[in-house]
Amino acid sequence: MSQFTRRGALSFGAAALAAPAFGQPVTTGRAKVPGGTIWWKKVGAGSKPPLLTLHGGPGAGHNYLLSLAALADDRPVIFYDQLGCGQADSPVDEKIYTIQRSVDELDAVRQALDLKEIVLFGHSWGSMLAIEYLCQGRGAGVQKLILGGALASVPQANAGQMRLIAAMPDGAGARMHTLEAAHKEDSAAYGKLTELFYKRHVCRADPPPPEFLASMDIVGKSIAYRVMNGPNEFTIIGVIKDWDRRKDLHRIKLPTLITTGEYDEVTLDCHQTIHQAIKGSTLEIFKDCSHMTMCEQPAKYVASLLRFMA
Repeated sequence: MSQFTRRGALSFGAAALAAPAFGQPVTTGRAKVPGGTIWWKKVGAGSKPPLLTLHGGPGAGHNYLLSLAALADDRPVIFYDQLGCGQADSPVDEKIYTIQRSVDELDAVRQALDLKEIVLFGHSWGSMLAIEYLCQGRGAGVQKLILGGALASVPQANAGQMRLIAAMPDGAGARMHTLEAAHKEDSAAYGKLTELFYKRHVCRADPPPPEFLASMDIVGKSIAYRVMNGPNEFTIIGVIKDWDRRKDLHRIKLPTLITTGEYDEVTLDCHQTIHQAIKGSTLEIFKDCSHMTMCEQPAKYVASLLRFMA
């Protein structure tokens, strides 16, 4: 998302960092993980297994997921900023930003917070992280799985993004590729075309909520995003570019909810791949939403998760 945020979120305005409280107790802290320390927030103090959330990016920070704090009436909800973004450490050594280190980080967070039994939620890159974690056999104590804006293969997802770009109105996709071929990705014209893609397929809320804007600001500064993903959502040239776990999805044997928006930048075929491979999983498509479903229709999204976790 960095092309978008380098331009100050363009017409989306300034980011706000305030978090909803939802009348629940809130605790925060830091935890040691491979490579540094991360920042975490726990909302609620109920007795049900906590919902542990994995944000996207890599490097978007937890902020855009804060609508899920509404679930704290039912159980604790835990957010954390992964290494390289937000309030976590951001080491400058690019070699530490790997998929495996992120998997090890997730285990370290669970150990630090004594999270023996959890419901695991992953969105976008967070869905990749959850899938990788479970395919490595690290899922002891994970009772249920929720995957939003989800993918099991970066090449599959990127191919879908290219189809969405080709379908942009008034030849916008062709103009975008022309500017890319001329190495003019830093131009104002390319920025406007990127903004158009984001407004169609990343967040369709108008105006976008402040929590989304905060994450857009965070990802634009994130070393993790630049190294692991690339310069923007659809130019995936970083560490994750060849990741593919489609053939291993059958290893996941958990009650699983998969959510996507009608206009999600992670196209429907990616979600169907996961749905078909995880036996007994449920796929829910949110009408008029894109990638940030929890920001676009937060009440409906929270209600869907609440039903699934009941």
